[in-house]
Amino acid sequence: MTPSITDSAVKAAMAAIASESATTAEKIQMLIEMAQGFQNKPKTAQDLRNAVGLYYRAYELSGEEYPLLKAKAQVGMAGTLQIIPQADTELLLQAKAGYEEALPILQELATPEEVAEAQMNYGLVLQSLAPYNLARISDSIQAYHEALRVFTWEDYPQDYAILYNNIAIAYLSMPMASEREYLRQGLAVQSFEVALKHINLIDHPREYAMLQNNLGNALQYLLSSHPVENNLKAIAAYNEALKVRNSRDTPLEYANTISNKANALFNLPDNPEKPELGNPQNLLQARSYYQESWSIFTEHQQLEQAELVAQALKDVEGEIRSIS
Repeated sequence: MTPSITDSAVKAAMAAIASESATTAEKIQMLIEMAQGFQNKPKTAQDLRNAVGLYYRAYELSGEEYPLLKAKAQVGMAGTLQIIPQADTELLLQAKAGYEEALPILQELATPEEVAEAQMNYGLVLQSLAPYNLARISDSIQAYHEALRVFTWEDYPQDYAILYNNIAIAYLSMPMASEREYLRQGLAVQSFEVALKHINLIDHPREYAMLQNNLGNALQYLLSSHPVENNLKAIAAYNEALKVRNSRDTPLEYANTISNKANALFNLPDNPEKPELGNPQNLLQARSYYQESWSIFTEHQQLEQAELVAQALKDVEGEIRSIS
């Protein structure tokens, strides 16, 4: 079997590390940089496994003599374990342990940005483990807030937007007694709104669209005595997202938003002032959106999303038949 380019590159890197021409610190740095190359632009799952191996070699080589490099290798390894496709809880627990060992060293020796990035990714690991009762969602939210001390909207708008998006989603997944359900939903909506005070359409279109889309989702499913009002606000948020998302440049994001908007239209009367007249026009618009999003998801092999939309399409067509 012919070795792949990535395998050859790893072997070449290891040969360079074995040479006497570089100091130990330079060798560790070389390993970390090679690993980052695989991690940042993986072509296959093997690239990610190569990255883990290179980070681990850097970690071993660091010993006790190079604590900062050792912590950077640990964080790199943890970040790679997080993004391995279908990463199971064992890999996520390894990543969690890596962050927990590395963070105190980073806080002492690294730049604030390096610490904040590790806290951000640590929050993601905790959030991924929370559904399995292997971490607390409140600890995830705390890690995100720690990162926000550095990733401010003025200096790091993209990270700021992602952090608030993650905080909102964490609130939505937080288990609470049913009578307090409205509280976590309200905190999620508030988190999106805080971010949108600073993330605008002109300067940060991609992040703006992400926040508006997810705000729409939170509003749509908000427990409230004003469901029509919330659905109208949700549709307004989706419309904002659609100022950025379109079928040509961002087809999957666009399909996601129009299917979300269809969900809201399904439950919205045509005339909010006269809900007794029903919603035949909104149902027709919802059907059109579902059909378009199903086509896009199918074309891009997003079969799980296509299946969900297909079911929603059946539901809306049944509703249209029942009133016609």
